[in-house]
Amino acid sequence: MNLKLRPIHTYPMLHNGQPALLLRDPLHLTERVVIISQQMAPMLILLDGTRDLYALRASLMVRAGLSLSKSEMTHVIEQLDRALLLHNERFQEACDTALTDYHQAPYRSPTSAGASYPADPDALAAMLDGYIHNLSEPATRFDGRGLVSPHIDYERGGPVYAQVWRDAADVARAADVAVILGTDHNGGQGTLTLTRQHYATPYGVLPTATDVVDAMAKAVGPEFAFAEELHHVSEHSIELAAVWLHHVRRRQPIELVPILCGSFHHFMHTPYEPASDPTFTWALEALNNALKGRTALVVAAGDLAHVGPAFGDPQPVDLTGRARLAAADDALIETICAGDAQTFYQHIADEEDRRNVCGLAPIYLTLRLLDGTTGNRAGYDRCPADQNGTSWVSICGVTLD
Repeated sequence: MNLKLRPIHTYPMLHNGQPALLLRDPLHLTERVVIISQQMAPMLILLDGTRDLYALRASLMVRAGLSLSKSEMTHVIEQLDRALLLHNERFQEACDTALTDYHQAPYRSPTSAGASYPADPDALAAMLDGYIHNLSEPATRFDGRGLVSPHIDYERGGPVYAQVWRDAADVARAADVAVILGTDHNGGQGTLTLTRQHYATPYGVLPTATDVVDAMAKAVGPEFAFAEELHHVSEHSIELAAVWLHHVRRRQPIELVPILCGSFHHFMHTPYEPASDPTFTWALEALNNALKGRTALVVAAGDLAHVGPAFGDPQPVDLTGRARLAAADDALIETICAGDAQTFYQHIADEEDRRNVCGLAPIYLTLRLLDGTTGNRAGYDRCPADQNGTSWVSICGVTLD
């Protein structure tokens, strides 16, 4: 049987005083983890589905000079299998079970509650109101149709969340449906992933507008629309925006259209662009038609750059690097405020996405859906992403008229 590693999360660490890697399932189907020595890291690259155990041992010897016995190799493979890190029957069965449980539940539970923010609604309200009350900038009048919100944790992004959602509060309260396009950090290339499941926050349940979801699914095909639906279970991007939406609506529910957006990286290495992808055109046309006659708020839940060693960059981001980051972000935010989806995408493509803008897909698609919109800045920050201050995540808020 050929062995194939799934897309996984890897974290560098020290184990027994030696460099090692901790491997974890990004979908949280299991809490099991696998720790391997750094010396064995080349094996992860070779687990591409083209080799059985015998061929894998031989390739490790030839390519990495690493000699492992059959029993040692079998032990590692068994660990990966038990942790659901291999693309095989065990993993597929776990996915099927988890998806059945998700569909049978009355709603999608707020998985970040009690971790990234309080699960108690009154404690949550006090925290979010605190961010708003601490703002020094005056509120900006906004009566538009959309916004860009971060999806970083509230501890680091609270002030930017507060500024954009305070400015958008009246529009959020007037809306009868909210479309939230969120980054799918584990999504495939060019995916748009829907769900009919409702989303809950500590304030209650936000019912999904299944008629809108069904119209989009019909346009792009149900197999495509729901292929990665399980990602909704653990992905935090939509949830963190939905909590603020529910908060500024004073705990009143609103129908939701939750859409997870996969990677655009494949466009960077082909002659094609998102604008030429018919699936996006069909999906956005169906969404636009389904929203006619309704007062909709469209939210792009996406962060900006991810730079520094924590994200694979060879060099730390020093004071000069942070200034360059702010300047590059400033230029990118200008394209958002101009409402220009193509220029926004091209700005990132010209850099070959070297700054890892994880909000690329949801922001681009929001700008296309709100064709002709312009925007105003509603917050910006650079947030530390490691303990040494060498890696950073940048975030912004934008209200879109």
